[in-house]
Amino acid sequence: MTLPRRPPLPLPLPATLKLPPKAWLVVGLLWVTGCLNYLDRLMITTMRGSIKEAIPMTEAQFGLLTSVVLVVYGMGSPFAGYFADRFNRSRVIFGTVFLWSVVTWLTTYVRTYDQLLALRALLAVSQVACVPAAVALVVDYHRGTTRSLASGILLSGAMAGAGLSGLGGWLAEGPGWAYALKAFGLIGIGYSLVLLLLLRDPPVAEVTAVPGGTDSPPVRLGEAFRSLFTNRGYLVMLLYNCVLGIVGWSMIGWMPTYIKEQFNVSQGTAGMSTTIYLNSAALFGLVLGGIWADRWSRTDERGRIFVPMIGLCLAAPAVLLLTNAPTLNLAMAGLVIYGLGRYFADANMMPILCLLVDARYRATSWGISSFFSAIVGGIGIYAGGILRDAHIDISRIFQFAAGNLLVSAFLLFLVLKRLQKTGGLPPPRVAQTTGA
Repeated sequence: MTLPRRPPLPLPLPATLKLPPKAWLVVGLLWVTGCLNYLDRLMITTMRGSIKEAIPMTEAQFGLLTSVVLVVYGMGSPFAGYFADRFNRSRVIFGTVFLWSVVTWLTTYVRTYDQLLALRALLAVSQVACVPAAVALVVDYHRGTTRSLASGILLSGAMAGAGLSGLGGWLAEGPGWAYALKAFGLIGIGYSLVLLLLLRDPPVAEVTAVPGGTDSPPVRLGEAFRSLFTNRGYLVMLLYNCVLGIVGWSMIGWMPTYIKEQFNVSQGTAGMSTTIYLNSAALFGLVLGGIWADRWSRTDERGRIFVPMIGLCLAAPAVLLLTNAPTLNLAMAGLVIYGLGRYFADANMMPILCLLVDARYRATSWGISSFFSAIVGGIGIYAGGILRDAHIDISRIFQFAAGNLLVSAFLLFLVLKRLQKTGGLPPPRVAQTTGA
Protein backbone atom coordinates (compact mmCIF):
# COMPACT_ATOMS: atom_id res chain seq x y z
CA MET A 1 0.00 0.00 0.00
CA THR A 2 1.36 3.43 -0.96
CA LEU A 3 0.85 6.10 1.65
CA PRO A 4 -0.65 9.41 0.44
CA ARG A 5 1.61 12.44 0.42
CA ARG A 6 0.97 15.22 2.88
CA PRO A 7 -1.09 18.27 1.86
CA PRO A 8 0.46 21.77 1.64
CA LEU A 9 1.94 23.09 4.86
CA PRO A 10 -0.11 25.13 7.33
CA LEU A 11 0.94 28.62 8.31
CA PRO A 12 0.65 29.99 11.88
CA LEU A 13 -2.98 30.59 12.80
CA PRO A 14 -3.85 34.17 13.86
CA ALA A 15 -5.25 34.37 17.38
CA THR A 16 -8.46 35.96 16.08
CA LEU A 17 -9.37 32.90 14.00
CA LYS A 18 -10.90 29.65 15.12
CA LEU A 19 -9.05 26.36 15.23
CA PRO A 20 -9.50 23.94 12.32
CA PRO A 21 -12.40 21.51 12.80
CA LYS A 22 -11.73 18.56 15.13
CA ALA A 23 -8.48 20.07 16.44
CA TRP A 24 -9.18 18.93 20.01
CA LEU A 25 -10.63 15.61 18.83
CA VAL A 26 -7.24 14.90 17.24
CA VAL A 27 -5.51 15.62 20.57
CA GLY A 28 -7.89 13.24 22.36
CA LEU A 29 -7.43 10.46 19.81
CA LEU A 30 -3.65 10.80 19.98
CA TRP A 31 -3.68 10.93 23.79
CA VAL A 32 -5.08 7.38 23.79
CA THR A 33 -2.49 6.42 21.16
CA GLY A 34 0.36 7.66 23.37
CA CYS A 35 -1.10 5.83 26.36
CA LEU A 36 -1.24 2.52 24.45
CA ASN A 37 2.24 3.12 23.05
CA TYR A 38 3.91 3.30 26.45
CA LEU A 39 1.63 0.72 28.04
CA ASP A 40 2.51 -1.93 25.45
CA ARG A 41 6.20 -0.99 25.57
CA LEU A 42 6.66 -1.01 29.35
CA MET A 43 4.15 -3.64 30.44
CA ILE A 44 6.65 -6.46 30.07
CA THR A 45 8.93 -4.91 32.71
CA THR A 46 6.24 -5.53 35.35
CA MET A 47 5.94 -9.25 34.48
CA ARG A 48 9.48 -10.32 35.33
CA GLY A 49 8.63 -13.31 37.53
CA SER A 50 5.90 -14.70 35.27
CA ILE A 51 7.93 -14.37 32.09
CA LYS A 52 11.09 -15.87 33.60
CA GLU A 53 9.04 -18.80 34.84
CA ALA A 54 7.62 -19.44 31.37
CA ILE A 55 10.80 -18.70 29.37
CA PRO A 56 14.07 -19.35 31.25
CA MET A 57 16.53 -16.43 31.05
CA THR A 58 19.18 -14.68 33.10
CA GLU A 59 18.69 -11.29 34.75
CA ALA A 60 20.92 -9.76 32.08
CA GLN A 61 18.79 -11.28 29.35
CA PHE A 62 15.63 -9.92 30.96
CA GLY A 63 17.20 -6.44 31.09
CA LEU A 64 18.11 -6.77 27.44
CA LEU A 65 14.41 -7.07 26.57
CA THR A 66 14.04 -3.39 27.50
CA SER A 67 17.46 -2.25 26.30
CA VAL A 68 16.88 -3.57 22.77
CA VAL A 69 13.70 -1.50 22.51
CA LEU A 70 15.53 1.66 23.57
CA VAL A 71 18.43 1.10 21.18
CA VAL A 72 16.32 0.15 18.14
CA TYR A 73 13.85 2.96 18.85
CA GLY A 74 16.63 5.52 19.12
CA MET A 75 18.41 4.36 15.95
CA GLY A 76 15.22 4.47 13.91
CA SER A 77 13.85 7.79 15.21
CA PRO A 78 15.48 10.19 12.69
CA PHE A 79 14.27 8.17 9.71
CA ALA A 80 10.84 7.61 11.23
CA GLY A 81 10.49 11.36 11.69
CA TYR A 82 11.34 11.94 8.03
CA PHE A 83 8.77 9.29 7.06
CA ALA A 84 6.12 11.18 9.06
CA ASP A 85 7.09 14.44 7.33
CA ARG A 86 6.93 12.96 3.84
CA PHE A 87 3.64 11.07 4.07
CA ASN A 88 0.17 11.62 5.46
CA ARG A 89 0.67 11.79 9.23
CA SER A 90 -2.71 10.32 10.19
CA ARG A 91 -2.16 7.24 8.01
CA VAL A 92 1.34 6.77 9.41
CA ILE A 93 -0.13 6.82 12.93
CA PHE A 94 -2.85 4.33 12.02
CA GLY A 95 -0.26 2.00 10.49
CA THR A 96 2.07 2.12 13.49
CA VAL A 97 -0.72 1.49 16.02
CA PHE A 98 -2.00 -1.46 14.01
CA LEU A 99 1.46 -2.98 13.52
CA TRP A 100 2.70 -2.69 17.11
CA SER A 101 -0.61 -4.06 18.41
CA VAL A 102 -0.22 -7.08 16.14
CA VAL A 103 3.34 -7.53 17.43
CA THR A 104 2.08 -7.29 21.04
CA TRP A 105 -0.54 -9.95 20.30
CA LEU A 106 2.00 -12.21 18.54
CA THR A 107 4.31 -12.01 21.57
CA THR A 108 1.91 -14.28 23.44
CA TYR A 109 2.89 -17.16 21.14
CA VAL A 110 6.67 -17.08 21.68
CA ARG A 111 8.30 -20.16 23.15
CA THR A 112 12.01 -19.25 23.29
CA TYR A 113 14.04 -16.28 24.52
CA ASP A 114 15.37 -15.53 21.02
CA GLN A 115 11.81 -15.28 19.68
CA LEU A 116 10.86 -12.93 22.50
CA LEU A 117 13.92 -10.72 21.93
CA ALA A 118 13.23 -10.54 18.19
CA LEU A 119 9.63 -9.46 18.75
CA ARG A 120 10.76 -6.80 21.24
CA ALA A 121 13.04 -5.37 18.56
CA LEU A 122 10.16 -5.54 16.07
CA LEU A 123 7.94 -3.71 18.57
CA ALA A 124 10.41 -0.81 18.59
CA VAL A 125 10.49 -0.72 14.78
CA SER A 126 6.69 -0.64 14.60
CA GLN A 127 6.34 2.09 17.26
CA VAL A 128 9.12 4.44 16.24
CA ALA A 129 7.18 6.64 13.77
CA CYS A 130 4.19 7.19 16.04
CA VAL A 131 5.34 9.93 18.41
CA PRO A 132 7.10 12.12 15.79
CA ALA A 133 3.99 11.93 13.58
CA ALA A 134 1.64 12.61 16.50
CA VAL A 135 3.42 15.69 17.88
CA ALA A 136 3.79 17.12 14.38
CA LEU A 137 0.11 16.47 13.57
CA VAL A 138 -0.99 18.24 16.76
CA VAL A 139 0.98 21.40 15.93
CA ASP A 140 -0.38 21.23 12.36
CA TYR A 141 -3.85 21.66 13.88
CA HIS A 142 -2.91 23.96 16.75
CA ARG A 143 -1.16 26.86 15.04
CA GLY A 144 -2.12 29.63 17.46
CA THR A 145 -2.35 30.13 21.22
CA THR A 146 -3.33 26.53 22.00
CA ARG A 147 -0.14 24.90 20.74
CA SER A 148 1.67 24.31 24.05
CA LEU A 149 -1.42 23.06 25.88
CA ALA A 150 -2.25 20.68 23.05
CA SER A 151 1.34 19.37 23.03
CA GLY A 152 1.32 18.95 26.80
CA ILE A 153 -1.97 17.05 26.82
CA LEU A 154 -0.72 14.80 24.03
CA LEU A 155 2.48 13.89 25.88
CA SER A 156 0.58 13.32 29.12
CA GLY A 157 -0.88 10.24 27.43
CA ALA A 158 2.58 8.67 27.54
CA MET A 159 2.80 9.40 31.27
CA ALA A 160 -0.59 7.77 31.78
CA GLY A 161 0.53 4.71 29.80
CA ALA A 162 3.70 4.42 31.88
CA GLY A 163 1.63 4.60 35.06
CA LEU A 164 -0.85 2.00 33.81
CA SER A 165 1.87 -0.43 32.75
CA GLY A 166 1.61 -1.95 36.22
CA LEU A 167 -1.62 -3.56 35.02
CA GLY A 168 0.58 -6.04 33.21
CA GLY A 169 2.08 -7.35 36.43
CA TRP A 170 -1.34 -7.55 38.07
CA LEU A 171 -2.83 -9.50 35.16
CA ALA A 172 0.25 -11.74 34.98
CA GLU A 173 -0.40 -12.84 38.56
CA GLY A 174 -3.99 -13.76 37.63
CA PRO A 175 -4.86 -14.92 34.10
CA GLY A 176 -1.18 -14.89 33.09
CA TRP A 177 1.35 -12.76 31.22
CA ALA A 178 0.21 -14.03 27.82
CA TYR A 179 -3.37 -13.01 28.60
CA ALA A 180 -2.27 -9.44 29.38
CA LEU A 181 -0.32 -9.03 26.15
CA LYS A 182 -3.08 -10.60 24.07
CA ALA A 183 -5.75 -8.38 25.64
CA PHE A 184 -3.92 -5.12 25.04
CA GLY A 185 -2.79 -6.24 21.60
CA LEU A 186 -6.40 -6.82 20.55
CA ILE A 187 -7.47 -3.53 22.15
CA GLY A 188 -4.81 -1.75 20.08
CA ILE A 189 -5.90 -3.46 16.86
CA GLY A 190 -9.46 -2.35 17.52
CA TYR A 191 -8.39 1.20 18.34
CA SER A 192 -6.34 1.43 15.14
CA LEU A 193 -9.62 1.01 13.23
CA VAL A 194 -11.07 3.93 15.21
CA LEU A 195 -8.10 6.01 14.09
CA LEU A 196 -8.62 4.93 10.49
CA LEU A 197 -12.20 6.22 10.64
CA LEU A 198 -11.71 9.44 12.62
CA LEU A 199 -8.11 10.69 12.38
CA ARG A 200 -7.26 13.00 9.50
CA ASP A 201 -4.56 15.50 8.56
CA PRO A 202 -5.79 19.13 8.54
CA PRO A 203 -8.30 19.55 5.67
CA VAL A 204 -6.89 21.16 2.54
CA ALA A 205 -9.41 23.99 2.84
CA GLU A 206 -7.85 24.93 6.19
CA VAL A 207 -4.28 24.75 4.93
CA THR A 208 -2.34 27.52 3.30
CA ALA A 209 0.68 26.87 1.11
CA VAL A 210 4.01 28.43 1.94
CA PRO A 211 4.39 32.02 0.76
CA GLY A 212 5.59 32.53 -2.76
CA GLY A 213 4.19 29.40 -4.33
CA THR A 214 1.16 27.21 -4.70
CA ASP A 215 2.69 24.09 -3.18
CA SER A 216 5.21 23.19 -0.53
CA PRO A 217 8.70 22.26 -1.74
CA PRO A 218 9.17 18.48 -1.70
CA VAL A 219 10.43 16.79 1.46
CA ARG A 220 13.82 15.10 0.92
CA LEU A 221 15.93 13.22 3.46
CA GLY A 222 19.29 14.76 2.56
CA GLU A 223 17.85 18.27 2.49
CA ALA A 224 16.11 17.67 5.82
CA PHE A 225 19.37 16.65 7.51
CA ARG A 226 21.27 19.58 5.94
CA SER A 227 18.58 22.04 6.97
CA LEU A 228 18.56 20.84 10.57
CA PHE A 229 22.28 20.26 11.14
CA THR A 230 23.22 23.68 9.74
CA ASN A 231 20.65 25.39 11.99
CA ARG A 232 22.57 26.66 15.02
CA GLY A 233 19.46 27.13 17.09
CA TYR A 234 18.39 23.55 16.45
CA LEU A 235 21.86 22.26 17.35
CA VAL A 236 21.59 24.01 20.71
CA MET A 237 18.18 22.36 21.17
CA LEU A 238 19.77 18.98 20.42
CA LEU A 239 22.31 19.56 23.17
CA TYR A 240 19.49 20.74 25.45
CA ASN A 241 17.52 17.56 24.78
CA CYS A 242 20.59 15.40 25.45
CA VAL A 243 21.19 17.06 28.83
CA LEU A 244 17.52 16.63 29.74
CA GLY A 245 17.70 13.01 28.57
CA ILE A 246 20.53 12.27 30.99
CA VAL A 247 18.57 13.87 33.83
CA GLY A 248 15.28 12.17 33.03
CA TRP A 249 16.59 8.64 32.54
CA SER A 250 18.90 8.89 35.58
CA MET A 251 15.97 9.93 37.77
CA ILE A 252 13.74 7.16 36.41
CA GLY A 253 16.46 4.52 36.54
CA TRP A 254 17.95 5.17 39.97
CA MET A 255 15.36 7.00 42.07
CA PRO A 256 13.58 3.83 43.32
CA THR A 257 16.93 2.40 44.45
CA TYR A 258 17.81 5.64 46.23
CA ILE A 259 14.45 5.82 48.04
CA LYS A 260 14.72 2.17 49.11
CA GLU A 261 18.21 2.52 50.52
CA GLN A 262 17.93 6.01 51.96
CA PHE A 263 14.67 5.48 53.85
CA ASN A 264 14.88 1.71 54.46
CA VAL A 265 11.56 0.87 52.78
CA SER A 266 10.62 -2.18 50.73
CA GLN A 267 11.30 -2.45 47.02
CA GLY A 268 7.56 -2.31 46.31
CA THR A 269 7.02 0.80 48.41
CA ALA A 270 9.98 2.57 46.82
CA GLY A 271 8.88 1.69 43.29
CA MET A 272 5.22 2.60 43.78
CA SER A 273 6.01 5.84 45.61
CA THR A 274 8.41 7.01 42.93
CA THR A 275 6.12 6.07 40.04
CA ILE A 276 2.92 7.52 41.49
CA TYR A 277 4.36 10.81 42.71
CA LEU A 278 6.57 11.44 39.68
CA ASN A 279 4.01 10.54 37.01
CA SER A 280 1.24 12.48 38.75
CA ALA A 281 3.42 15.58 38.95
CA ALA A 282 4.49 15.10 35.33
CA LEU A 283 0.87 14.94 34.14
CA PHE A 284 0.05 18.15 35.98
CA GLY A 285 3.26 19.83 34.80
CA LEU A 286 2.56 19.06 31.15
CA VAL A 287 -0.89 20.63 31.31
CA LEU A 288 0.04 23.60 33.52
CA GLY A 289 3.18 24.33 31.51
CA GLY A 290 1.15 24.26 28.31
CA ILE A 291 -1.59 26.56 29.61
CA TRP A 292 0.91 29.06 31.04
CA ALA A 293 3.03 29.19 27.87
CA ASP A 294 -0.03 29.62 25.65
CA ARG A 295 -1.37 32.49 27.74
CA TRP A 296 2.05 34.16 27.77
CA SER A 297 2.39 33.71 23.99
CA ARG A 298 -0.73 35.79 23.39
CA THR A 299 1.34 38.87 24.12
CA ASP A 300 4.91 37.56 23.73
CA GLU A 301 6.02 34.41 21.89
CA ARG A 302 9.08 34.28 24.15
CA GLY A 303 6.75 32.86 26.79
CA ARG A 304 7.13 29.42 25.20
CA ILE A 305 10.83 29.60 26.18
CA PHE A 306 10.47 31.47 29.48
CA VAL A 307 8.05 28.91 30.95
CA PRO A 308 10.37 25.88 30.63
CA MET A 309 13.30 28.00 31.83
CA ILE A 310 11.36 28.83 34.99
CA GLY A 311 10.34 25.18 35.39
CA LEU A 312 13.90 23.92 35.11
CA CYS A 313 15.18 26.51 37.60
CA LEU A 314 12.45 25.32 39.97
CA ALA A 315 13.27 21.63 39.42
CA ALA A 316 17.00 21.95 40.19
CA PRO A 317 16.71 22.90 43.88
CA ALA A 318 13.86 20.39 44.22
CA VAL A 319 16.30 17.60 43.32
CA LEU A 320 18.72 18.88 45.95
CA LEU A 321 15.87 18.94 48.47
CA LEU A 322 15.10 15.32 47.57
CA THR A 323 18.68 14.16 48.09
CA ASN A 324 19.01 15.92 51.46
CA ALA A 325 15.54 15.24 52.86
CA PRO A 326 15.52 13.68 56.36
CA THR A 327 12.09 12.06 55.83
CA LEU A 328 10.37 10.18 53.04
CA ASN A 329 7.50 12.68 52.91
CA LEU A 330 9.89 15.59 52.38
CA ALA A 331 11.72 13.59 49.68
CA MET A 332 8.41 12.96 47.90
CA ALA A 333 7.66 16.69 48.08
CA GLY A 334 10.96 17.35 46.30
CA LEU A 335 10.13 14.69 43.71
CA VAL A 336 6.74 16.30 43.03
CA ILE A 337 8.26 19.77 42.57
CA TYR A 338 10.89 18.28 40.25
CA GLY A 339 8.26 16.48 38.15
CA LEU A 340 6.10 19.59 37.93
CA GLY A 341 8.87 21.93 36.79
CA ARG A 342 10.77 19.44 34.65
CA TYR A 343 7.75 18.67 32.49
CA PHE A 344 7.08 22.32 31.70
CA ALA A 345 9.96 21.66 29.30
CA ASP A 346 8.33 18.72 27.51
CA ALA A 347 5.05 20.59 26.97
CA ASN A 348 6.94 23.28 25.07
CA MET A 349 9.52 21.17 23.21
CA MET A 350 7.69 20.98 19.88
CA PRO A 351 6.35 24.57 20.08
CA ILE A 352 9.96 25.77 20.48
CA LEU A 353 11.09 23.60 17.57
CA CYS A 354 8.32 25.20 15.48
CA LEU A 355 10.04 28.56 16.06
CA LEU A 356 13.39 27.19 14.91
CA VAL A 357 13.02 24.66 12.09
CA ASP A 358 11.54 24.50 8.61
CA ALA A 359 7.88 23.51 8.94
CA ARG A 360 8.44 20.66 6.47
CA TYR A 361 10.83 18.94 8.87
CA ARG A 362 9.09 19.15 12.23
CA ALA A 363 8.68 15.39 12.68
CA THR A 364 12.25 14.81 11.49
CA SER A 365 13.55 17.33 14.02
CA TRP A 366 11.68 15.49 16.78
CA GLY A 367 12.97 12.11 15.59
CA ILE A 368 16.61 13.24 15.58
CA SER A 369 16.15 14.68 19.08
CA SER A 370 14.68 11.36 20.24
CA PHE A 371 17.67 9.50 18.83
CA PHE A 372 20.21 11.53 20.80
CA SER A 373 18.06 11.56 23.93
CA ALA A 374 17.72 7.76 23.91
CA ILE A 375 21.46 7.22 23.38
CA VAL A 376 22.65 9.60 26.10
CA GLY A 377 19.86 8.42 28.42
CA GLY A 378 21.10 4.86 28.13
CA ILE A 379 24.66 6.02 28.74
CA GLY A 380 23.49 7.97 31.80
CA ILE A 381 21.85 4.91 33.37
CA TYR A 382 24.94 2.81 32.64
CA ALA A 383 27.22 5.48 34.13
CA GLY A 384 25.09 5.41 37.26
CA GLY A 385 25.74 1.67 37.50
CA ILE A 386 29.49 2.26 37.19
CA LEU A 387 29.34 4.76 40.05
CA ARG A 388 27.40 2.25 42.13
CA ASP A 389 29.98 -0.45 41.45
CA ALA A 390 32.67 2.01 42.57
CA HIS A 391 30.76 2.45 45.87
CA ILE A 392 30.06 6.13 45.20
CA ASP A 393 27.04 7.53 47.03
CA ILE A 394 24.01 7.36 44.73
CA SER A 395 23.03 10.89 45.78
CA ARG A 396 25.92 12.13 43.62
CA ILE A 397 23.95 11.09 40.56
CA PHE A 398 21.10 13.38 41.54
CA GLN A 399 23.39 16.27 42.47
CA PHE A 400 24.81 15.99 38.96
CA ALA A 401 21.23 15.95 37.62
CA ALA A 402 20.42 19.18 39.49
CA GLY A 403 23.38 20.88 37.86
CA ASN A 404 22.31 19.64 34.46
CA LEU A 405 18.84 21.13 34.94
CA LEU A 406 20.45 24.55 35.33
CA VAL A 407 22.61 23.89 32.27
CA SER A 408 19.41 23.10 30.33
CA ALA A 409 17.87 26.41 31.40
CA PHE A 410 21.00 28.24 30.19
CA LEU A 411 20.82 26.43 26.83
CA LEU A 412 17.24 27.67 26.42
CA PHE A 413 18.53 31.18 27.08
CA LEU A 414 21.00 30.69 24.21
CA VAL A 415 18.15 29.54 21.96
CA LEU A 416 16.22 32.67 22.87
CA LYS A 417 19.19 34.91 22.02
CA ARG A 418 19.60 33.07 18.71
CA LEU A 419 15.94 33.61 17.80
CA GLN A 420 16.19 37.29 18.66
CA LYS A 421 19.33 37.63 16.55
CA THR A 422 17.82 35.92 13.49
CA GLY A 423 14.40 37.56 13.77
CA GLY A 424 12.69 34.24 14.46
CA LEU A 425 10.41 35.74 17.10
CA PRO A 426 7.49 38.07 16.34
CA PRO A 427 7.52 41.31 18.35
CA PRO A 428 5.48 41.48 21.59
CA ARG A 429 1.87 42.39 20.87
CA VAL A 430 -1.22 43.59 22.64
CA ALA A 431 -3.32 40.74 24.04
CA GLN A 432 -6.25 39.66 21.86
CA THR A 433 -9.72 39.79 23.32
CA THR A 434 -10.82 36.79 21.25
CA GLY A 435 -8.71 33.65 21.38
CA ALA A 436 -8.39 30.64 19.13
